[in-house]
Amino acid sequence: MQLFLRCRSWRSLSSGSEGESHLTRVLRERFPRASSIKVVDISGGCGAMYEIHIESEEFREKRTVQQHQMVNQALSEEIKHMHGLRIFTSIPKP
Repeated sequence: MQLFLRCRSWRSLSSGSEGESHLTRVLRERFPRASSIKVVDISGGCGAMYEIHIESEEFREKRTVQQHQMVNQALSEEIKHMHGLRIFTSIPKP
């Protein structure tokens, strides 16, 4: 079975690199202590689905669900224009 995502040209995050850059900027503002932020458009460049990896001290002593809620809140406006989002969070190792 193959799954195809249909890209829509009207998307505000239509360009993969443009969308990735925008989301990275938003996340850098929200998580200034992050040691690593990686955003990848996994929808073939149309901005429908992203994978996000964030390593930040802000996540320390928070459960995974709380960490993901923080990311969702930071991207609340952007998420409205996405089909899906994969979030991976971690805490820097000492």
